[in-house]
Formats: sequence, structure tokens, C-alpha cells
Amino acid sequence: MQDTMGYVHSVETGGTVDGPGLRYIVFTSGCPLRCLYCHNPDTLKLKAGNQSSAYELLKDISTYRTYFETGGGGLTVSGGEPMAQKEFLKTLLWGCNQMGVHTTVDTSGYLHANLDDETIDMADLYLLDIKSWVPETYKKVTGVEIGPTLEFAKRLEKMEKDVWIRFVLVPGLTDAPENVEGVAKFVSQLGNVKRVDVLPFHKMGEHKWQSMGKSYQLKDTREPTAEETEAAKDTFRKYGLDVH
Repeated sequence: MQDTMGYVHSVETGGTVDGPGLRYIVFTSGCPLRCLYCHNPDTLKLKAGNQSSAYELLKDISTYRTYFETGGGGLTVSGGEPMAQKEFLKTLLWGCNQMGVHTTVDTSGYLHANLDDETIDMADLYLLDIKSWVPETYKKVTGVEIGPTLEFAKRLEKMEKDVWIRFVLVPGLTDAPENVEGVAKFVSQLGNVKRVDVLPFHKMGEHKWQSMGKSYQLKDTREPTAEETEAAKDTFRKYGLDVH
């Protein structure tokens, strides 16, 4: 496969939360969503990142193979939205497949229709962000429609690809019982979901919004309590899901 160039915001070589084991994480630039709580608003524009060669990244990834083999880790392509650069994503996944390195894609799935099954199948695991269930809430949170994400979830099930679901709990925004219950019920009907991560809202990205001269609309929103987060997790557990 030919080398491809892509826009990369940053690289992290010791990630432990974006997939199993020790992860080499490539944060790509470009995203069609405009999530109110985005903690990487500096990745939203495609050309906000630095141009990088997929082959050069793969050479660097190859130096970590021993660590991956020992700790069960691998590559995670995050963002931004990895699917915004489909050829770059495909080359990274292909290269890791050649090396026997585990691959994970962190995505909303919104752009999945632009990717063929061959590319989708190259990833071993998907971290699928389902931001909300109630359509109006989803649109308010992300600025886009929920349909493509749900379609992608079903596409992954049909292709028997392993999935971890991610849901961010935001007081006064995504924490309505019918919203949490809706996500939980939908996810429980998928046969390929290995775990669910309920992530409590935080404001770690607020300073980025400020430094970019943008208004952070959730500045007055509090973080959920431990009890509220646990209650949301219990909703997912009620449907027999493995929750973290």
C-alpha cells in the first residue's frame, strides 16, 4: 500500500485508557461534530494538525512492538475524528495489521458511510461514542443527527467487530433517565459490545476553548457526583452489560 499523508494533532506513547493494554495513540485532526464538552477543540479543523507520513508513524509504532506483545496493547487512532481522513486511517491500520499490532479506532461513527468494509474490518476494536439517545439531546450535544452513529453500531454488529461503548454523563444535559436508559437498551441489543464506559463530565478542555477565543457553553455545568455516575452505570448493568 502506498504511503499517505495526514494531519495529526499529537501522539501519545503511553496511553492506558483508549483500548486494552499500553496504547500508542495517534490524535488526528478534523471532526464534523461540535460537541459542547469537547476537550480537544483544537483538533476540530483538519489543517489544525501537522502533516505526517503514515509510513513514518508506522516505523515509530514498530519500535513499541515488544511492549505491545508484553502488555497486550497496540495502536489507537483517535482525534478529532479518524474517519475524516479515511485513506490515512486505512494506511495506519493496514501497516499495523502487517506487523501483527492490535488496532483500535475511537470514533462517533458519523462518517462511516465513507469507509468501505475492507477498511472497517482492519480495526480489531472500536471505541464507539454514543453521546445520547434522545434525538433532540444528541443534536444539542453534538450539532449533528444521531442516525449515522446508530447505523454504524449495527454495521459493526453485522461485521462481528468488537466494540466498547462510551457515554459521557453531563448533569442537566445527558443525564435524563430516559436518555441514559435509551442508550443502555439499544446497546444491550447489540451482540458485539464487550464493555461500556460511563465517563463523568469534566472541564479539562475549558482552557483550550478560552485560549482559542471560543465560548465554552458548559462553564456553569457541574461535574456529576460519584453517586450520580454510579446510578447511570447501574442503568447499564441492569441490561446485563459489563460497565466500567
